[in-house]
Amino acid sequence: MKSAAEQLASNINFDTFSKAKDLKRRLWFTLGALIVYRLGTYIPLPGIDASIMSQIISQKSGGLIGIFNKFSGGALGRMSVFALGIMPYISASIIMQLLTAVVPQLETLKKEGQYGQKKIKEYTRYLSVVIATVQSYGLAMMLEGGMETSPVIDGGFVFRFTTVTTIIGGTLFLMWLGEQITQRGIGNGISLIIFSGIVAGLPQAVIATLEMGRVEAYTSFFIFVLLLCVVALFMLVVFVERAQRRLTIQYPKRQQGNKIYGGQTTHLPIKLNSSGVIPPIFAYALLSLPMTISSFTASSTSSTAGWLNTILASLSQGKPLFLITFVALIIFFSFFYTAILFNPEETAENLKKNGGFIPGYRPGKMTSSYLEYVLTRLTVVGSVYLAVVCSLPEVAMTMYSIPFALGGTSILIVVSVSMDTVAQIQSHLLAHQYKGLIGRTKKRGSRK
Repeated sequence: MKSAAEQLASNINFDTFSKAKDLKRRLWFTLGALIVYRLGTYIPLPGIDASIMSQIISQKSGGLIGIFNKFSGGALGRMSVFALGIMPYISASIIMQLLTAVVPQLETLKKEGQYGQKKIKEYTRYLSVVIATVQSYGLAMMLEGGMETSPVIDGGFVFRFTTVTTIIGGTLFLMWLGEQITQRGIGNGISLIIFSGIVAGLPQAVIATLEMGRVEAYTSFFIFVLLLCVVALFMLVVFVERAQRRLTIQYPKRQQGNKIYGGQTTHLPIKLNSSGVIPPIFAYALLSLPMTISSFTASSTSSTAGWLNTILASLSQGKPLFLITFVALIIFFSFFYTAILFNPEETAENLKKNGGFIPGYRPGKMTSSYLEYVLTRLTVVGSVYLAVVCSLPEVAMTMYSIPFALGGTSILIVVSVSMDTVAQIQSHLLAHQYKGLIGRTKKRGSRK
């Protein structure tokens, strides 16, 4: 037998969608906001030679710069006002979540409900400005003196000041735009901004790959196998992202007066990959720090700067140290973020208060230990899955010099954001269906 929610979901059709005015308004707002973002990626910074910058990015398209250019939707390659994209805000979020776990004052503030969350979000914004300032100044320094051919037309203090100010303004605007999408649109605004940047580069990446086949740089069979592997990777990500362990929860029967309540059996779903796409994004954000440091030491000739640049060069994309660090960060953040999202002790306490229990385990500490055991096993599998999906395409692109820009992290982001957005659309349609049923019930009751 289907539940009421499943029956309503099966009845959702185009007619239901056309009547959901609030959902359509949210979708149009989201689409408009993303169009504004895409237009902003074509507004160039003052004092930059676009042709030279395009040549530099094409030469470094396989490195870490190419990855961040992909996440920013090509804004870094065009050196637009959104050159840094939303990455400073993501880096600030990482730091604040780490500090919340280790600083007692922030941990207490987090538990203060809506007020605490508002203050932490405010601190995250301030930290985003600091990170954007450092990264934009490092970018300006790198553009001036850190390249063989500088794309800067007229360098100096004025160029650095206008670059830093413009990029900070662009980052703050994207932060605001993402929050507006979350509140007034559909889906998570920050995730959709990254999603749109990746999707915008897909047609060009596919064309570049097919062009390599036309000029016989790769055989047709190789390109066919490559596209087949991408499709298989999509299917794997969709399968794993939907996979979950369902723990049986039993509620005992209790009698109040002449009525009997409870006696129900439900399930507690725990996703195989509870952390989602956050670990690889966090890993890339932290790996961007060496690139920022190298921009400050690019023009220096001291022995210390040379030694530092040698170490930083070993952290460039495709190098063994980069892959090892990348995989280690993904595994660490998988466990760290899962621990933030799911607290076994709190879940066990809530089950105990509501009279629920897991068959075979006593409520309280024993239930908490079992939940922690299950969660740890799932997180081990999920972290290995993330590490494999994100690192293998990097290795393949490095070994075969593939121009196809859709790596494992990009596929994770595209699939996760698409699934979350579709789920929110379905929830809005279900809410609209429920409202319609309630309205018809009230009308029938008034007639009687």
